Amino acid sequence: MKAIRRFTVRPVLPEPLRPLSDLARNLRWSWHAETRDLFQSVDPERWAAAGADPVRLLGGVRPSRLAELAGDRRFLRRLTAAADDLHDYVTGDRWYQHQDADLPAAVAYFSPEFGITAALPQYSGGLGILAGDHLKAASDLGVPLIGVGLLYRHGYFRQSLSRDGWQQEHYPVLDPHELPVSLLKEADGTPARISLALPGGKALHARIWLAQVGRVPLLMLDSDVEENDLGERGVTDRLYGGGSEHRLLQEMLLGIGGVRAVRTYCRLTGHPDPEVFHTNEGHAGFLGLERIAELCERGLDFDPALEAVRSGTVFTTHTPVPAGIDRFDRELVGRHFGPDAELPGIDVQRILALGMETYPGGEPNLFNMAVMGLRLAQRANGVSLLHGQVSREMFAGLWPGFDAEEVPITSVTNGVHAPTWVAPEVLRLGARQIGTQRAEDALTVGGSERWDSVAEIPDQEVWELRRTLREQLVSEVRERLRASWRQRGAGDAELGWIEGVLDPDVLTIGFARRVPSYKRLTLMLRDRDRLMELLLHPERPVQIVVAGKAHPADDGGKRLVQELVRFADDPRVRHRIVFLPDYGMAMAQKLYPGCDVWLNNPLRPLEACGTSGMKAALNGCLNLSVLDGWWDEWFQPDFGWAVPTADGAGTDPDRRDDIEAGALYDLLEQRVAPRFYERGRGGLPDRWIEMVRQTLTLLGPKVLAGRMVREYVDRLYAPAAQAQRALTPDTARELAGWKARVRAAWPGVSVDHVETTATTATAELGTSVGLRVRVGLGELGPDDVEVQAVSGRVDSEDRITDATTVPLKPVGTPDLEGRLLYEGPLSLDRAGPYGYTVRILPAHRHLASSAELGLVAVPSEDAAEAAGVLLR
Repeated sequence: MKAIRRFTVRPVLPEPLRPLSDLARNLRWSWHAETRDLFQSVDPERWAAAGADPVRLLGGVRPSRLAELAGDRRFLRRLTAAADDLHDYVTGDRWYQHQDADLPAAVAYFSPEFGITAALPQYSGGLGILAGDHLKAASDLGVPLIGVGLLYRHGYFRQSLSRDGWQQEHYPVLDPHELPVSLLKEADGTPARISLALPGGKALHARIWLAQVGRVPLLMLDSDVEENDLGERGVTDRLYGGGSEHRLLQEMLLGIGGVRAVRTYCRLTGHPDPEVFHTNEGHAGFLGLERIAELCERGLDFDPALEAVRSGTVFTTHTPVPAGIDRFDRELVGRHFGPDAELPGIDVQRILALGMETYPGGEPNLFNMAVMGLRLAQRANGVSLLHGQVSREMFAGLWPGFDAEEVPITSVTNGVHAPTWVAPEVLRLGARQIGTQRAEDALTVGGSERWDSVAEIPDQEVWELRRTLREQLVSEVRERLRASWRQRGAGDAELGWIEGVLDPDVLTIGFARRVPSYKRLTLMLRDRDRLMELLLHPERPVQIVVAGKAHPADDGGKRLVQELVRFADDPRVRHRIVFLPDYGMAMAQKLYPGCDVWLNNPLRPLEACGTSGMKAALNGCLNLSVLDGWWDEWFQPDFGWAVPTADGAGTDPDRRDDIEAGALYDLLEQRVAPRFYERGRGGLPDRWIEMVRQTLTLLGPKVLAGRMVREYVDRLYAPAAQAQRALTPDTARELAGWKARVRAAWPGVSVDHVETTATTATAELGTSVGLRVRVGLGELGPDDVEVQAVSGRVDSEDRITDATTVPLKPVGTPDLEGRLLYEGPLSLDRAGPYGYTVRILPAHRHLASSAELGLVAVPSEDAAEAAGVLLR
C-alpha cells in the first residue's frame, strides 16, 4: 500500500551521544577521514547502506545499538576527540586570521549549484563541484565566506540506461528533512522567509535552509512552501530544468532572493555583512540589482548606487562559448521588473540596459546574464590562463577600442579540494612521510611550489599504492556494472562475465565528465579496429572506464552515450571497456585514484579549465590531454602527455577529429602503454613511477583549491573590499558624476598632432626617442585623462604586440585653440621591427582599469602621418 503522507522520524540520541548530531550536521565530515571512520564504526553495514551519509545512518540505527555505544568508553573517547577537533577547527585562527592585509570582513559567494557531498545532491557537473571545493577551501583557510544557492527538490537527474543503451533520467524527490541541512529560523522559532514580487500582484516565497560546510554557512533557498501557488512551488524543482521563464525565476530567486537571505542570516546570527559579493557565473547576476535597490532606498540615485555596487563585486565566467550563457528575451525580463513586479523603485529601462548586447555582433533583443554580470562587477576573471584569454576575446565588444589583451578580465586558475578528492591511502602515505599535520597543511593551505618530500618515498611503496587503488577501482566497477545491467533488465544468470571485467594489473584509463559535443566522448571510437587492438594487445593491453551524463534536453549527447555504451557491450571488448551510468561525486572519489591515466580530449579551446584531471593528478594519475584549460598552462613532458591538435581555422571538423584521434592512438600505442609495461632491473616500471613522482611533486601544489582561494583573496577580494570601503555615498556620487561628464565630453577629445625626434627609419637598441603630442581635451582637463605612448614590436600588419605603455606629461599652457602639449621619452628596449602609437584614456583614482569606461582616443590618419615612421 502507498502512504498518503510522508514525514521524517528523527532518532533521539542518548545524552552521551548528542555530539554525533553536531558532527553529522557539519559537512566537514565529507572531507575529514577521522569523523567518517567514527560514523562507520557506529554500524558498518548501515553506513554502507546509507551511502556514507551520517544523517541517514543515525536515522536508521537501532536504539539498542545506540544504548550500547552510550556505554562504550572507547567510542565515547573517540567521539569527544572528534567533537573537540571540530570545535577547534570552526573557532580557531587559520590562514586568513594571520594575514596582515586589510581583508574583507565577509564575502558572499553565489552559485546556482554546489557539489559538497553525494549526500547533498545539488550539482550537475564541474561548476557545482568547483563551487563546493571553493567553500571547503575557504573553510580550511578561515576565509569568512557565506555561500548562497538554491535547494532543488529533485536535484539534478539520476541516470540509468535502457537495454539498448539510451540514457534515461529519473528525478527522485529529496526531502530536506532527510538531508544534512537545517531551517534558518527567526528568534520566535518560525522559519525565516524571503519573498519576491511577481507580475500581476503575485509573490514568490522561499524559506532558507542552512548547510554548515566547516566554518562556512551555505544558504539554500527553497520555494516549495505552502504560501506559494503550484507554479511558484515548482521554481526550485530541478537544477537547469524548465523553460525560459522558469529559469529566469530561478535566477531572480538566486540573485535577488539570495541577497535578502544573506541580510536575514546576518541579522539573525550577528555574522558580519559581506563587503564583497562574488558571482560564480552569470546565473546569480541579479544580486547586483538588489544591492542597487538597497542603496537607492537609502537615498542614493541609480548611477552612484551602481558605482558602489560595482566596486565590491567580483564576477567569474566559466564558459568559453556564447551558447553556454543564459540569455532571455528582453520583454520577458522587462515584465518581471518595475512598478507591477520586482524592484519597483528602479526604472526598467536601466535594468534592461545592463544586460542588452549593445555591441557589434550582439543580439539587440536578448538580455545576456554574463554581460550583466560584467557590467555590474568591477573585477572579473576566467578560470585558467587560456580561458582568461578566450574570455577577453569573447567579451571584447564591451570595451570597444581596446585590444583583447587589455580587456579587464583576468584569470584565476581553478583548483580542487585535496582532502575531498585524495584517496585515504594516498593521505596515509603522505602522513607517514612528513607527519599528519604537515600533510594536512600541504593539502589545504598549500603555498609550497614543490612537494619535494615525495621524492623520498620508495618506488616499491609508490607502485604498491597504485596497484591497491587500481584493485579497489576494479571491485567498484564490477559492482556498479552489475547493478547497471540489472537495471537494464539482465538476470543474474547472464552476468557471470562481469567477474572478468577489468584486471588490476592492466593499464587503466579514465574518462568521466558531462557529455556536451565539444568534450568528444566518442573520439576514442573514431577508428574502432585500432581501439580494439589497443584494448586486446597481447602484451600491452589497456582498459578504459568511462562515465558521463548528457543534459536531459540534449539528444545529440544521448546519442554519443548510446554509441559508447553499444561499443562497450560488445562481448569481444566488454572486459576491457566499461560505461558506468549515474556519474557523481561518490563514483568520482573511487575513479580518480584508481586510474593510471586520465584522458581529456575536448575541442580546443572550449574547455574552460577541466578540473577532473587535477583530482586525478593528486592521486598519482598521469594526464593525457589536449592542451586546453589548466593543462595548457601547466603541462610538462615530465608528468604527462599532450594530444596534438589540428585547430587551424580551415580544418574540417571531421578531418580534425580523424587527425586528433590518430594522434591519441599513436600516443597510447607508442609512448603511454610501453612506458607502463616497461620494467627496470628491480622488476618495477621505474620510468612510470618517476612520472607519478613528478606529477605529485610539481603539479600537486598548483592544483589545490587552497592556492586558488588564496589567489582570490589576494588579487580580487582584498582589492574589492578596499574599493567598496573607499566608495562612500559622497564618493560614489562624485565618481558617477565624473563618469557622466567624461562620457558626454569624450567626442571632443582628440589626438591632433604627433611628432618624434627620430630622423631615420632605424635606431639603436637602448636609445630613446622624444615624443611631442598635441591633444584636444574639449570640456575635460588634464586631471581627467592620461595621455600614453604605446610601443612594442610590430607584426607584418604593423599591429603592436607585447605592448609597453608610458604616460606622457603635459607641458606649458593651452594654445589659442585650447590644445595641450604632452611630451615624453620613448625607450627603444627591443630589437627588430618596432612601432608606437599614442592614445588618451579616462583617468580617475577609483577606476580599477583604464579600460573600465571603454573610452579611448587615438590619432586620426592625418595626425598619424605626421608622427614619423615605424622603426624597423
